[in-house]
Formats: sequence, C-alpha cells, structure tokens
Amino acid sequence: MGRHGNAEKSLQDQTNILPIGQLLVVFSGLAVSLLICFIDQNGLSVALPTISQDLNAQQTISWAGTSALIANTVCTVLYGRLSDIFGRKSVYLSVLGLLSIADLLCGLSQNAAMLYVFRAVAVSDVVTLQDRGKYQGILGSCVGLGNVIGPFIAAAFVQNTSWRDFFYLLCPLAAVCLGITWFLLPSKMRPESMKTQVKKIDFYGILTSTIAIIFVLIPVSGGGLYFEWDSPMVISMLAIGGCSFIAFLFIQWKVALLPMMPLSLFKNRVITALFTQSFLLGAAYQSLLYYLPLYFQNGRGWTPIESALLTMPMVLLQSAASIGSGQYMSRRNRYLEVICTGFALWTLGSGLTLMFDQNTSKGVICGVVIIVGSGIGCTFQPTLVAMQAHTTMSKRAVVISVRNFFRCGGGAVGLAVSAAILQAVLKKNLPENYQYLAHSTYSIPKQDSVPAADWDVIVNAYIKASHAVFILHVPLVGLSLLCCLFIKDKGLNKPEEKNASTSMEAPNAATESTASTQVDIDVEAGGNGEVDDIHDTQDQPQKQENEKGLGSNPVPEKEAKSQT
Repeated sequence: MGRHGNAEKSLQDQTNILPIGQLLVVFSGLAVSLLICFIDQNGLSVALPTISQDLNAQQTISWAGTSALIANTVCTVLYGRLSDIFGRKSVYLSVLGLLSIADLLCGLSQNAAMLYVFRAVAVSDVVTLQDRGKYQGILGSCVGLGNVIGPFIAAAFVQNTSWRDFFYLLCPLAAVCLGITWFLLPSKMRPESMKTQVKKIDFYGILTSTIAIIFVLIPVSGGGLYFEWDSPMVISMLAIGGCSFIAFLFIQWKVALLPMMPLSLFKNRVITALFTQSFLLGAAYQSLLYYLPLYFQNGRGWTPIESALLTMPMVLLQSAASIGSGQYMSRRNRYLEVICTGFALWTLGSGLTLMFDQNTSKGVICGVVIIVGSGIGCTFQPTLVAMQAHTTMSKRAVVISVRNFFRCGGGAVGLAVSAAILQAVLKKNLPENYQYLAHSTYSIPKQDSVPAADWDVIVNAYIKASHAVFILHVPLVGLSLLCCLFIKDKGLNKPEEKNASTSMEAPNAATESTASTQVDIDVEAGGNGEVDDIHDTQDQPQKQENEKGLGSNPVPEKEAKSQT
C-alpha cells in the first residue's frame, strides 16, 4: 500500500481557487453542461415510444436506457484517475466534445452521464471545501431542472417536428460550454511527456473492470426479459464477469501503481457507508424515474405531458432542497443533519407511494412526490460533499469516480430488479391474449381497440405491477437511512495529507490537522484579483504537535518565514 501512497503523492495538485468573476463564468458553463446532460438523459425516455416505432424496435428499445447505464458504469470508474494523470480540464473537454458529437449523431446519450464525474471533480478544484456545499447545491438544482424540462423539450420535438431534432439542439449547446471551459477554466498541470503519462494508466484494471461490468450487467439487465436465467449464455457471462471482478480486485491491491479503485478507501468506515448509500440511492432513484411515469401513463391512462406535469413537483422540490441544503452546509459547516433528513423524507415518501392506486387523486400524488423530491435533493449532493470532506487531495478525483461507479451500478441493478418484478406481476395478472405486454412496456394497446372488460384487467395489472416496484424502493431507501449511523460529521475542514504509510490506511487513528491550504485572492485589498501561490499555514499549537510526531512533518523555520 505504501507504493500506492508514494505514487499518489507524486500527483500534481490541481487546486486553483478562482477569483469570483472568473468563477461565476466557469461555474455557469459547468452548470449548463450538467443541465444538458440531464435534458439529454431524461428527454430520451419521453422519445423512446416514437423512436421504437420509427426503428421498429418495440421489443428491444429498453436497451437504449440499459446500454447507457452500462456504459456509464464502465466509464465512471475510469475517468477519476485519468483526470489525475492528464488533468481535469483535458479529460473534461474530451468528454464534453464526445457529448456534442454524440448528440450530433442523433443520440449516443450514454456519453452524457460521463460528465457527472468531471463536473464534480472540476468544481472541487475551483472552490474551497467550505464553499463546496453551496456550489454543489446549485449544481444539484441543475439536475432537477434538467429532469423537469428534458421531457417537455423532447415531447415538443416529438409532437411537432422529429425526435432527431431534440439531439441536434443539444449539440451546439454542448459546444458552447466546451468553448467557455476551454478559454476560462485554468489548468495547473505541469507539462509531462505522453510516455510518462501513459505509464501511469492502469491498463490491466481498465480491461478487467470493463469485462466484469459488461459481463455482469448485461445478463442481470436482460435476465428473465431477453434471456432465461438458467441459459448457458447467462451462466457463462456471470462466471466470466465474476472471475474478472476478482482479478480486478487483485490488480488494484497488488499490481496497479495508481489504482482506479484504491482498496484503501474501504478501510474508512465513513467512505464505505457513503459508497453503500450511493449504490442504494442509485437503485431507488433510477427505478423511480423509469417506473413512476409508467404508473401515470399505463396505469392511469394519462398523456406524457400530464405525466411530466405530475413529476414536476418532485423535481422542483429536489432543486430547491439541493440549493437549500448546500447553503445550510456552507453556513453551518455540517452535512450529516442534511443527509439524515433527506433519507428520512425519502423513506417516508417511498412508503406513501404504496397508497397509489386507480383512484388516487392528482393532489395526493403531488403531495407525495413533493416529499420524495425534498428527500432526494438533500441526499445526492450532500453525500458527495461528505465524501470530499473525508478524502485527501490525492484521492479527491478517484473517490468521486468510485462513488459514481456505485451509483450507476446501483441504477443498473435497480432497473434490472424492477423490470423482473414488473414482468412477473404483469404475467400473473394480464389476460392470456395480452401476455406480450409483459415483455414491452411501450406496446400497450389503445383503449378503443380493446374490449372494456379486458381494458380494466390490463390497467389493474399495471397498477399492481407498479405497486410491487414501489415496494422495492422502501427497503432500498430505508437501508440508506440506516447507513447514516456509520457516518461521522467532521465538518468541512480539508483532511491533511499524511505520509504514504498512514494515508487512508488507518483513518480512525489519524489525527485531523488544523492546517489549512489557503489561496490568497487579492481583491478586497485593492489588488488585481489574481490568485497567489498556494501555501500551507499552521498555527503554533499544530507546529508543536508536529514536532511531537502527531501530525505531518514540521515546517523548517527558514521555510516558515518565507511562507509568512
């Protein structure tokens, strides 16, 4: 493990706290790029019925969402370390360019969610940890806003022009964000030869993790729907995926110089609890996004526009709660209360969704989804801030990457389990001549083409199937709430960088330094607003602790004078 610590200490510190004017412009570009991501992601779900008809893919169109989640899971575990090696700006611009090209090519939307990692990493390098909650809260509101307007924009294009124009719209917007970031987001990476950078890449980890994720998630996502669980293909794919995952863990432990998923992270109880929450909330959130509209449209017979309107209170409260929780964390310097409140509200709201039936009024539905949205807004970004508060600089990017790996993986598993539950309940309750509906949620017939008696049975089957999926959400979110018992709130003070022998190996025994990394921005003093060099400042008691061997190495007297 010491070898890993030495390699991580050799990484360049990419922290570059920006003047407020430049920060606002860069931050706006990052926020808009995140907004584009979620417009792309959530607008696609509205367009899928039309796309499936145009491409004659009614039986397989659900793979559009499944393939995106699999691709996201594969890529999120890669890009944290790649941004350490090649720089945040370079990797962020590369993926933003891929998003623009993908939208231009009409819908390779799985590239959109890759930006989530870099949005989080980029913002963690241009604002201080104490202010990060505030800015992450604002960015979290962009998630909610994208969830709101994405379906409406897609529905407008589908009904008035073509679903292809939806993607053409996003292409130039992504290109504008790329230009803003290119010119205004600074990079502190020192020039290195390509050979030196390539040597740091964990190629064996990339290979084994990719094989493991693909060979596990494909059968898990399609088992029972497209493949029989006991088929030779499913069994062999799961076996290959499991062996590849074991090989990946061994490589991260013994082989990789800069592992993509440092196993030392899991020695920190708080980080492990937050990773567990990320997996569980990913499963619950993705399932909710996919199957709540199914209840509205197939179970209640409402139009896509009505479905989007009923979802709006949830995402609006998600945005408001995200901004409010960010402000609270920045002002109070705490995050645990926000996370606990969020999961408590989400658990309550998930329980209340079990009341949804054929006669539930729209007012009751709005009240329940408001509670759910408030809980979601208090969990997504605050859990990310909590991870950064328990992580040193050298692991900042990779912990975000691993967090999003668990979130995307949880989403894929949650969708797979939800689909299996939905299919089983539909098969049990649908009439014999309508059993095909269990295999394609987009093939529900029009009401006027079905006898009234059969139609009532079909609608009732979808109500029961949706209810069964909603039951799944309660334990998922409830377990996330229980994980809060293992989270210790240490405030928003940046953890100190320790020697390789103690860095993240024994977090419970390590003492938290009062030293702070400061960046002087000479604005209020009448200066030119430029960012001065980063330097460490330590008070006298901490210096005495260092001399006793309790902290990091003491600062030489000559060096201390030069810093002052």
